[in-house]
Amino acid sequence: MAAAPPPLERAIEDYLNYLRVERGLSPATIRAYRADLADFAAGEDAAGTWAAGPDAARRHLAARTKRGRPADPGLAPTSLRRRAASIRGFYRFAFGDGLIDRDIAAHLDLPRQPRLLPETLTVAEVDALLEAAPDLRARALLELLYAAGLRVSEALGLDREDLSTDGGFVRVIGKGDKERVVPIGDIALEWLGRYLAWPRGAWLARAGQADGPGSPVFVTQRGSRLGRQQAWHVVKGAAEAAGLGDRVSPHTLRHSFATHLLEGGADLRVVQELLGHASISTTQLYTHVTGERIREVYTRAHPRA
Repeated sequence: MAAAPPPLERAIEDYLNYLRVERGLSPATIRAYRADLADFAAGEDAAGTWAAGPDAARRHLAARTKRGRPADPGLAPTSLRRRAASIRGFYRFAFGDGLIDRDIAAHLDLPRQPRLLPETLTVAEVDALLEAAPDLRARALLELLYAAGLRVSEALGLDREDLSTDGGFVRVIGKGDKERVVPIGDIALEWLGRYLAWPRGAWLARAGQADGPGSPVFVTQRGSRLGRQQAWHVVKGAAEAAGLGDRVSPHTLRHSFATHLLEGGADLRVVQELLGHASISTTQLYTHVTGERIREVYTRAHPRA
């Protein structure tokens, strides 16, 4: 005859000790697991039925589903998925450690990962953002991020030899050290050329740095490579000056680049190559954005919409 399962609270403590000692998880992560499982344990009948089957966990997750109720809004999809993962991990431990005689975790499914649509700007909003750049370096950076759809880390990692102003392209080393060549439009090239001539050259000279192979494209006034935090402030400052609020991050220009290409009729595979996505499914997310925009235009313009 199988031994009776331990009390739920003790089983949870055993699991948290396992995570701390065997898995070496951080105190902050342990606290998150503890909060998730304590909320589960406080549920109606959870203490008496947790080991009998998956129903206690399913009832708990169903009760925590976000339903838009003012008094009890529930968990956001990402938080609900984390809660489900915490509970399933606990049940997997309980079965593996012999605390229960049923593999309840196998009957608990994680909620689907929500597919969040990327925040994008309209063409007019991009124009306003670019015009709000406070100086030549900021304008050149913003123009490049939008013209080539670069990640901010890719733009800041560029050396002078990676940028061909004559050829109108930039050579980028993206995720996984994958190289790609991305064309740059004339407007962005003009602003880059002006920035490269001054003040970049003066800043490098003042710092005693050579303007040649290995020298960064985007530099500080001290001649060192511009950092991510500084680039973030450039984008945020221009967005505030343009009246775009907190909606804009450096990645927003990359999202807008892809969306505007697709709206202009670009092939999805071409956009995938330009963005450096390993999988076409990542790029396909932008087709949902263009679809939403098409619906907005239809609703606004059609007399029977």
